[in-house]
Amino acid sequence: MVGQERADVRHVAIVGGGTAGWMAASALARAFARGDRCAIRITLVESDAIGTVGVGEATLPPIRRFIQTVGLPEDDFIQSTAATAKLGISFKDWTRPGSDYFHGFGDYGPLVSGQSWRQYLFRLKAAGRIDSLAPWSVPMVMARAGRFAPPVDDPRSALSHFSYAYQFDAGLFARRLRTLAESLGVTRREGRVRAVEREATRGFVRALHMEDGGVVNADLFIDCSGFRGLLIEQEMKAGYEDWTRWLPCDRAVALPSGSAGEPEPFTTSRARHAGWQWRIPLQHRVGNGYVYCSDHIDDDDALDDLLDQIEGPPLAEPNRIRFVAGRRREVWKGNVVSLGLAAGFVEPLESTSINLIQTGIGRLLELFPGPDFDPSLAREYNRRSALEIERIRDFIILHYHLAQRDGPFWTRCRSTPPPDTLMDKIELFRARGEIALLEDESFREDSWAAVFTGLEAWPRQATPLACLDDLNAVERQAKTFAALIERAVGSLPAHSRHFNGYSG
Repeated sequence: MVGQERADVRHVAIVGGGTAGWMAASALARAFARGDRCAIRITLVESDAIGTVGVGEATLPPIRRFIQTVGLPEDDFIQSTAATAKLGISFKDWTRPGSDYFHGFGDYGPLVSGQSWRQYLFRLKAAGRIDSLAPWSVPMVMARAGRFAPPVDDPRSALSHFSYAYQFDAGLFARRLRTLAESLGVTRREGRVRAVEREATRGFVRALHMEDGGVVNADLFIDCSGFRGLLIEQEMKAGYEDWTRWLPCDRAVALPSGSAGEPEPFTTSRARHAGWQWRIPLQHRVGNGYVYCSDHIDDDDALDDLLDQIEGPPLAEPNRIRFVAGRRREVWKGNVVSLGLAAGFVEPLESTSINLIQTGIGRLLELFPGPDFDPSLAREYNRRSALEIERIRDFIILHYHLAQRDGPFWTRCRSTPPPDTLMDKIELFRARGEIALLEDESFREDSWAAVFTGLEAWPRQATPLACLDDLNAVERQAKTFAALIERAVGSLPAHSRHFNGYSG
């Protein structure tokens, strides 16, 4: 082939540190480890003069698999990141002031006669015999009681039907991953990129020219430069698909505060008149933030609203963030793969940012390019990446579309027709309580059911197969299950006790 520009991928350059950059560096270094060395060179370029967006993260259960995969012991992770357990998210005031529902990481009980237990609960709800799914959600009952222990292995136990994630300091996480990555042979290059050199034939990135005069050459470049997309957008012109019409929030202000008591094992999302506020309790502080639409509130009022809600003293200056919800049209273009904010952004309502980084890394390892950078690999990577973030987009839109709050912002969200893929889900659930999962879904059926029912969208009827048994017998069984869960949770230790000895 002309040009002699084809070579094995022997050197990977990661542009940008933070959570995305150091997750990529540690995961690639571990995957390519052979004995006491790494089979490829990995260089991470970052500048201490450039800040990161990370403000204290909540995550999804797969984060536990990532920690294990990169070889970070759980106790090390908990201590080094000030982590707490996360059993789910408490949604306050989303239907009306004073309302509260919980999206827990778990199912609602076993299969009964081949049907999911939630179908029997839908039948009881239609008959007016229950008000919510809450008593059958193990993580919800645990969260409300402030108790925590990892799931047990016995499938007969009520304490086996849930999962959990972590809440942790993103800055501390990146710092710990840096130490891990460097121990695996990753080289950190301090400094800013001054210019990008491209190949003449294919337009691939050839090298990064640094402000200090140095040059970083590589075969594959991973863009973790945040919203600006230094390589994927500024150089490769991948394009961006704007989702503002469905997700009009375009700004956030974040502010850590001192702890005001024992940390709870869940994140809180509280609806406000122009968006929503988060609260993430860590071991050493609380992460707070307000995600809002600048069409409906100005920046100073948003900050004032946030300050009115925090419980402890502020620990830093407010971090103001501007964003446009959407995705990069090509997250892999040429020899550049983007991760994190460089690839796209869906607001953190369901804590999906780190999970998207994690799945992006896993997809890259699965489709890692060979010497010819076969374009079919990039096409498949882009196809699956687009599907994944679009499924998350739909899940987030669901919260706004079904919310019953008053006010111009909420009326705008409710009156905007959702994407067809989401509308189909809504109609099917309202008809029969079924949830048709599509390819590359991040959230399973019970997560969708938690949000649907929490926002008071119940099916008109359960499946006929759940209606064959006597209704009184179903109600008795439901009460028995709920009582078993209460007793099992009551035997667990307090959440704070599980983390005693981990704080540094």
